[in-house]
Amino acid sequence: MYYALLCYHSEDVVCSWTQEEDAAVMARLDVIQRRLVREGKLSSAVRLLPTTAATTLRKDQDPPLVLDGPFAETKEQLLGFYILDVDGLNEALDIARELGGANPGGAYEIRPVGFSYDVGAGGGGPG
Repeated sequence: MYYALLCYHSEDVVCSWTQEEDAAVMARLDVIQRRLVREGKLSSAVRLLPTTAATTLRKDQDPPLVLDGPFAETKEQLLGFYILDVDGLNEALDIARELGGANPGGAYEIRPVGFSYDVGAGGGGPG
């Protein structure tokens, strides 16, 4: 079963890390990510650029409105995500706990994937 592991953290905190601190966190995560890839449990890992690089399309208006910045102002921002292929929620939680040990602070939201479109397979279907 596929799960999205959404990574939230204070962008101000993460952006204040020195290059050395950031590299150390990424190196610890890389060890876990490489193992998950070998085990066939990690489909994707994405680190997003800061919300200052975001653009929002408000589609509840006609015509849709394009805005600079993120959709909402929040204490913690979505900074990245993983797509996991695991047996169930407990395994996804175990992986989230392990990743959390390598990456201080913030929170992970674990959400089952209801649909995925696999470009490499020429289409998608229920995830």
